[in-house]
Amino acid sequence: MARILLTAGPTRAYIDEVRYLTNASSGRMARSLSQAALARGHEVIIVSGPVAVRYPSGARVIPVITTAEMLAAAVKELPQVDGVIAAAAPCDFEPDHPVTGKIPRAAAGLSLKLRATTDVIATLAARAQRQPSSRRKKTWCVAFALEPGADKTRACAKVTAKQCDLIVVNDLAALESTTNAVAVYDDRHTLVGEKKGTKPAVAAWLIRLIEQRLMGD
Repeated sequence: MARILLTAGPTRAYIDEVRYLTNASSGRMARSLSQAALARGHEVIIVSGPVAVRYPSGARVIPVITTAEMLAAAVKELPQVDGVIAAAAPCDFEPDHPVTGKIPRAAAGLSLKLRATTDVIATLAARAQRQPSSRRKKTWCVAFALEPGADKTRACAKVTAKQCDLIVVNDLAALESTTNAVAVYDDRHTLVGEKKGTKPAVAAWLIRLIEQRLMGD
C-alpha cells in the first residue's frame, strides 16, 4: 500500500487584508480521491485550501490558505510519501504588492499588478526526481489540468513541463459539479484511459489506474 500526498481545493491570493483572488474549486474531486484511496488501503495526507466539504476522517488533513503555504506544507511531507496527486487548483497569480489593511472604496485610479506564483506540482515533481521517497526508489507524481474543452495539447505540454508521470485533464464543467469527465495521458503523451461519471466513480477508477501504472513493484 502507498502513502499518498493529495493537494486539494483552491488557494487565496490576498489583495489587501480583506479581499482576495481565488477560484471555484470545491474540493469534491479531492475528497472523492481520498475516499477511494483509503478504501483501497492506502494512507492519505491532504494539503487543502479553504473548502466547505469534509474530508474523510481516515485522512490526515493539513489546512492552508495561500499557494505559498500549500507548497511549503507539501514540500515538508514529500520525503515521507510514495506519490503525489495534485488535485488542487492553487492560484496561478498573486498581487505584486498586497496592501496592509483595507483599500478604501473611494481609492482613485486603482489597478492591480499580478505576478505568477510558484507552480506547486512542478516544484514537487522536480524535488521528487532529486529526493527519492524513504519508502520507494521513485516518488511518482500525478497532475490535474483543468482546460477548456479538456484540450489534449495543453495538457500534454503540462505533463512534460511539470515532469509528471501522468496528467488528468478535465473540462471547466467539472468546477462546482458532482460529475466529471477525464482523460489521462502519460509522460509520452499517450492516452492511457478515459472515464466519465460521478466524481466518486471517476475517483475510484483513477486510483485503480494509478495503482496499475505507478504502484507496481
